[in-house]
Amino acid sequence: MKVLVAGDFCPLNRVAIALEKGLADGVLGKVKPIADAADYAIVNLECPITYGSEKRIRKCGPNLHCTEAGVSALRWAGFDCVTLANNHFRDFGDEGVNKTLGACTKTGLDTVGGGKELQEAGQTLFKNIGNKTLAVINCCEHEFSLATEHTGGSNPLAPLKQFYAIREARTRADYVLVVVHGGHEHYQLPSTRMQDTYRFFIDAGADALLNHHQHCYSGYEVYQGKPIFYGLGNFCFDEGMKMNKTWYEGYMVTIAFDRQITFELHPYLQCKDDATVELVSLNDIESELSSLNEIIADREKLVQCVRDYYQSSLHNSNLTLEPITNRYVRALQHRHLLPKFPFNRKYIVRLYNFLFCEAHRDKINFFLETEYEKCNKS
Repeated sequence: MKVLVAGDFCPLNRVAIALEKGLADGVLGKVKPIADAADYAIVNLECPITYGSEKRIRKCGPNLHCTEAGVSALRWAGFDCVTLANNHFRDFGDEGVNKTLGACTKTGLDTVGGGKELQEAGQTLFKNIGNKTLAVINCCEHEFSLATEHTGGSNPLAPLKQFYAIREARTRADYVLVVVHGGHEHYQLPSTRMQDTYRFFIDAGADALLNHHQHCYSGYEVYQGKPIFYGLGNFCFDEGMKMNKTWYEGYMVTIAFDRQITFELHPYLQCKDDATVELVSLNDIESELSSLNEIIADREKLVQCVRDYYQSSLHNSNLTLEPITNRYVRALQHRHLLPKFPFNRKYIVRLYNFLFCEAHRDKINFFLETEYEKCNKS
């Protein structure tokens, strides 16, 4: 059984124009033979389907969306399933969620990781392929897209919940694939928390794990004989402005599930000069990929690299918290002589994002540990 997995698909700007004109071949034509060669092809749909009247939710970052032309292009290109656990699926509330699910069903795409409420969003997808059954589990870190018991959205990353889902899937499927959406944006290494969590999922019984979200590709490792890919990069995401080199680079993975699990990488450049996904040679990223893999394989190196990255983010973490703690300010606020800032609406939204999202919270934790050490030294 061969399963293709691709990263984040968000048809914006030039890509959106091309797909609305029915020019899917120009955008995804080079990908189609690879998707067609797989027994099952999966891609992350990084935005909901909207029709113009839906109300955007309040959040940090952009509210992304596309039309039915996006999912139609994916189906044309040979994809069979879209993962919906990501930080944009609920960008337009329940309306966007419901219309996306409807459009995918209409187009013939399977969905996993998203639903009209939490239980539906957390359901494992079981797919019979030939004489084997594949189970797909999809979840994402905590940002603004999560489903609740009464509202639609994405399946949240909850390691204990995923542990039981993996164990249950093992009793019903021949192979278990876990797809996670998370990590630090524009940073090419996983955090140690990510590595611990993803290895835990393999220990629980998953046969392969793939991650996306960071807008850049990362490395991979083979743990207990099972592959873990820490970042596939953008699959097709035309930002509309000049971005860093890593924005345009990525790779798809074909995983061959058998007694021994093997895989093949399909590197590409996306939306760099033209609105297209252009395949490139593995040699183009092999050196950088080897360097990333070397760090991932050495826990001490990974710890140091991640700490250095958090150290470089301290200023932004400080700006996020902006503490005002002296007794004079507190006294004036207590007497209603000074407003209780910065707890305005924008601040609450920003703070919510930094405290609930695992990747952002990692940075905040590091910042607080660093500042606490300074307190003890002074």
